[in-house]
Amino acid sequence: MGEKSKKGGWCGWIIVLIVAAAAAGAIVVLVMKKHKDSSSDAASAASEKKYGDALKIAMQFFDVQKSGRLVNNKISWRGDSAVKDGSQEKLDLSQGMYDAGDHMKFNFPMAYTATVLSWAILEYGDQMKGVGQLEPAQDSLKWITDYLINCHPKDNVLYIQVGDANADHKCWDRPEDMTEARPLIQINASTPGTEVAAETAAAMAAASLVFKLKNSAYSSNLLRHSKQLFTFADKYRGTYSENIPEVATYYNSTGYGDELLWAASWLYHATGDQTYFDYATGKNADSFGNFGNPTWFSWDNKLAGTQVLLSRVSFFNSKVSNSDTLQEYKKTAEAVMCGLLPKSPTATSSRTDSGLIWITEWNALQHPVASAFLAVLYSDYMLTSKTEKMTCDGNEYTPSDLRKFAMSQANYVLGDNPAKMSYLVGYGDKYPQYVHHRGASIPTDADTNCKEGWKYLDSTEPNPNVATGALVGGPFLNETYIDSRNNSIQGEPTTYNSAVIVGLLSGLVSTSSVVQSFT
Repeated sequence: MGEKSKKGGWCGWIIVLIVAAAAAGAIVVLVMKKHKDSSSDAASAASEKKYGDALKIAMQFFDVQKSGRLVNNKISWRGDSAVKDGSQEKLDLSQGMYDAGDHMKFNFPMAYTATVLSWAILEYGDQMKGVGQLEPAQDSLKWITDYLINCHPKDNVLYIQVGDANADHKCWDRPEDMTEARPLIQINASTPGTEVAAETAAAMAAASLVFKLKNSAYSSNLLRHSKQLFTFADKYRGTYSENIPEVATYYNSTGYGDELLWAASWLYHATGDQTYFDYATGKNADSFGNFGNPTWFSWDNKLAGTQVLLSRVSFFNSKVSNSDTLQEYKKTAEAVMCGLLPKSPTATSSRTDSGLIWITEWNALQHPVASAFLAVLYSDYMLTSKTEKMTCDGNEYTPSDLRKFAMSQANYVLGDNPAKMSYLVGYGDKYPQYVHHRGASIPTDADTNCKEGWKYLDSTEPNPNVATGALVGGPFLNETYIDSRNNSIQGEPTTYNSAVIVGLLSGLVSTSSVVQSFT
């Protein structure tokens, strides 16, 4: 009896010790988990602050590029310019934005800039607002759309360019001082330009959603112009760079089918009109959709953007989500995403050794940044719709995988690259000092004309004015960058680059769901 009791007591103590040890272990694991979570949260917060800081800088380049009489000018070295643009046709085409380091207004890429900026605001306006950039984004957008409205004085007439590109590129002067002629180019029923008219229609439809609550009358006006321009684009079909050969040197179009689908998709979002949905998913989709073949999103090719934009409908609109053609758009959008993910079986090989998507030598950063913008959008569509995974040739990937890819491209731009240089001017400790940009390269008190300004292009001194927010062209495939003002291939920023970097950074400011409808 006594022996049995002793043995039972000994076993009881063992059990107590085991339980205590397990409890202590659990506490250690919990503390470690909390520490890990805390570290992760801190890293995430630091990362989000980085993107917010970069967004504030990127937004400033729109102010640098503004034409016309500047209102609330925030750029000390900029002033009024091109205030008489359009006057020969009794039009006010003074606003809008200069395309790059020159003084041209090329409406094809400028309208794309407005469409992408609208898209970014619609998806990530809350994130922009959180870092004080929503109103600046809306103001920059309106600066372009005010101009685009004035470019459309009649149903079937659209002015698509201000300035003579050949004459403009023979000068090196500040926009405030330019004296060269500013001729206008238009498209019309006898000289059609479907892609420019359709892209402008897309820009106005998207912008009408941005201003719907803020300025309903302006929104309605934009939508009216958008509908007219879409009808014009579709009825009078023709490639603008074939009908107007002089524009082909700078922004040659490879076709207009993508713009028609893009514009119809934006008009469907803006109006809810089934006619536009049917247009985008009917015979025109068969003709222009190029389903199953991933493409690169750019000022010239809107297919990947259209596929992602219509995937939004597939994710969130149950009324039409069973459309076979809509599913083809979504499948092709996923093929685009699979091509971007570095570990995917179908990953593109078009990358630098450090993982930057790299497609073209001239303005190399436009494609990786645009791709990353689409990736963060698609990731957020998946998260919001509670879609846990997508499949790439049998392998499964999550929204987090897409977001990691998007972050990798953004981080590269912001300095995580072999050159240890930020390609966003004004961000970080090291960024390009010799940006190929006339206004930035010439002192504000310089007395120059068209010819005398060339000495500033050839100067060995850094730019006297910082083109804050400019996203330069970027690295070569071997990841080198030559910081020279004469190196326009790598060192010239563009306004449409700014649109995609603003969209990407806005999507990375914080992780959150997107709205299920723009209206």
